[in-house]
Amino acid sequence: MKQLFVILVVFSMISIMMSCGGPSRTVSRIQADQATDISGKWNDTDSRLTAEAMIKDVLSRPWLMDFEAANGKKPTVIVGTIRNKSSEHIAVEAFVKDMERELINSGQVEFVASRIEREEVRDERMDQQTNASIETAKELGNETGADFMLKGTINSFVDSFEGQKAVSYQVDLELINLETNSKVWLGNKKIKKMVEQKGAKW
Repeated sequence: MKQLFVILVVFSMISIMMSCGGPSRTVSRIQADQATDISGKWNDTDSRLTAEAMIKDVLSRPWLMDFEAANGKKPTVIVGTIRNKSSEHIAVEAFVKDMERELINSGQVEFVASRIEREEVRDERMDQQTNASIETAKELGNETGADFMLKGTINSFVDSFEGQKAVSYQVDLELINLETNSKVWLGNKKIKKMVEQKGAKW
């Protein structure tokens, strides 16, 4: 009987320890472009799809053909500041890169480096003036100036009650002629998500 009692006690202790071990975790690989919405927050899919839609729209508008007809060349574009005015952290840099990729790969515009990127390139060019051979050193003052700047904002709106929450994202972009300050394109993209969480209040 004592042995049976000891066995039962040991078995019970093992069961208790196993139940207190914490949740188990499983990790599986998925396609990088597969849409995933776990938290309901802005994610990489939102960034990519928004960039694709908005760049497709801006390149389909009259300003592009008007510029080419008047100047006989593709316009040169730079992406300026994209401000995150939403209620959550958004990787704005990733969104900017998504837009840059779409612009460059379209083949319809020329594209120049951002202000931060230009500073690094200029430092390298200055270094070449003293340390590189005359034949390979890049000349100063030959940068390509942008014709247009793309800039904008990301906003979010949250409406919640009990275990339901509706989150809306609004991305507003504008393309500005750098010589005249005129706005040649205004774009808008909205994303809306419904998040439900049982047994919880937001």
